[in-house]
Amino acid sequence: MGHERLKQLRIGVIGAGNMGTTILEGLLDAGAADPSQLMASDPREARRKELSDRGVKTTASNLEVARFAQLLVLATKPQVFDRMLAEIAPGTGPETLVVSIAAGIPIDAIETQLAPGTRVVRTMPNTPALVGAGATAIAPGAHVSEEDLATVEALFASVGITEVLDESLMDAVTGLSGSGPAFIFVIIDALSDAGVKVGLHRSTAQRLAAQTVLGAAKMLIETGEHPGQLKDMVASPGGT
Repeated sequence: MGHERLKQLRIGVIGAGNMGTTILEGLLDAGAADPSQLMASDPREARRKELSDRGVKTTASNLEVARFAQLLVLATKPQVFDRMLAEIAPGTGPETLVVSIAAGIPIDAIETQLAPGTRVVRTMPNTPALVGAGATAIAPGAHVSEEDLATVEALFASVGITEVLDESLMDAVTGLSGSGPAFIFVIIDALSDAGVKVGLHRSTAQRLAAQTVLGAAKMLIETGEHPGQLKDMVASPGGT
């Protein structure tokens, strides 16, 4: 049902950086959209060529993408966000569903700079979306319908899981799942260092550490057990 919903829309992405490109490639790889439905803007000619090679329409003009898209993803850096909003405003309106992935920029700050009635959804994806294992929080604005929300969920389902919540919780999500991968990488690095200190080759230690974290997360998700219970299964009294 999600794929059918997306296949009915023209989808634009402003800013074909890592996350913008990930969303486009996720849609294509999942069969959720055809290349003819997609358009992306980016100032870098090399990045535009990469996407063109996959059949995606590309341009250096953000406004051109805004005028093309029914579903418009804003994936530029926060420091150029206001300038980008001013540029695309003439191409927005009630017929446009805008999805922002910018951290720290509230919905009302976006709505006030776009045409009246523009439907705005704020999201917070994380970097594991780059490998199809992301976690994306979704918060709807005032003009967003249930159908709009389902469309945005389908968009991010192509790169991981989704969670709909109130915008007041988005900063908490930014700290948890947005920044969380960095903490996990530190844990993997620490486990790897420990393995090297007791004689393992670095590549072996890192592979074992990464798989241990992946397996532990999978076990938690699939069993539904409390983390403390799973920890007790490993840390048995008198064990190693």
